[in-house]
Amino acid sequence: MARRARGACNGAGVSTAAVVERVRAARESRQGLRVHGAGTWLDAGRPVSATGTVSIADDRGIVEYVPGDLTMTARGGSTLSELNRAAREHGQWLALEPWGSPNATLGATLATATAGPYAAAFGLPRDIVLGMEFVTGTGDVVRSGGRVVKNVAGFDLTRLLTGSWGTLGVITEASVRLRALPPRSRTVAVAVNDARVELLAEAARRIRALPFAPFTCELVNGALADRLGLVPRAAILMELGGNAPALEAQLDLLADIGAVEDAPGSPIAALRGADAGCVASWRLSAKPSRFAQLWKDASALPGALLHGSVSRGVVRVLATAGTSVPAARPADAALVVERMPASEWAAFPVTTDPLAESVRAKFDPDRILNPGILGGVA
Repeated sequence: MARRARGACNGAGVSTAAVVERVRAARESRQGLRVHGAGTWLDAGRPVSATGTVSIADDRGIVEYVPGDLTMTARGGSTLSELNRAAREHGQWLALEPWGSPNATLGATLATATAGPYAAAFGLPRDIVLGMEFVTGTGDVVRSGGRVVKNVAGFDLTRLLTGSWGTLGVITEASVRLRALPPRSRTVAVAVNDARVELLAEAARRIRALPFAPFTCELVNGALADRLGLVPRAAILMELGGNAPALEAQLDLLADIGAVEDAPGSPIAALRGADAGCVASWRLSAKPSRFAQLWKDASALPGALLHGSVSRGVVRVLATAGTSVPAARPADAALVVERMPASEWAAFPVTTDPLAESVRAKFDPDRILNPGILGGVA
């Protein structure tokens, strides 16, 4: 029989019912609401034109944890760090560790679909979430998905809400899949030459062809490596996991790509919080085969801190004071702005998506929730 570990919500008077009441009152008064969790990423997305707020930060706690099923259900205001503390007691972990603060909440992480260094190996937020409860802009409570991995019946509202930035509903509860902790782990820095596109492209190709999937595979430029306490040169941070023979075999294979050194301290955790103090951040993405060219294009920005997923073909730019905001994206690449000073958003015109507007009209017809955060009709 599966062992079930339960925990009561410990919110200070905050609950799904309270969110429903807040949303319905705001709708009646035609007041926009700024939806947020712990508030660690409030400057992300376009400026929100709302005078009211609804926070889930105090609605915390594990509702159900079934270690035998590798699943956990928790309230939306639960921080990722507290969920991982509970999971690690059973030799498990939640691979949902996004860029930013470890105090980020489960609900906000899913709402923004913020990935992190483990996404290439363990999936994006939409791959980790199994089901959720949310409150729509009309004040209705909706449950989608389930609490078990095999539950995939019906229209997938769970993945629709993931990445909707709170414009379709306030996520009050979610079920996620967990992973077993490896017997051992080790983080190394593999030196690479990023001065020439062809050399970096070859290194990236060889990494993607490895017979194992490293837990993390993030290239950092010299400036960011220096900030992380590493040798100030381009290097790929790899967290490896497995038993002792497996780790040794992996290290032998990496030695054929570049010089391998143990990365001191907790570089992956430091990398997650590297945008602290930066004025803006954005991502460029394309096919993984285009990664080297994306990296070269981003490297042309003076003063920028760069890191990127070799496996996913994503380069993330952390802009320090004096770094130019990109006026246009490279050809064949997608540009996603995470954080930007309000005065700079004019450089990014809003494109109206009729389908997205139609979907939002079904869930939030009066545009109560986070008006303006994704652009379009506020």
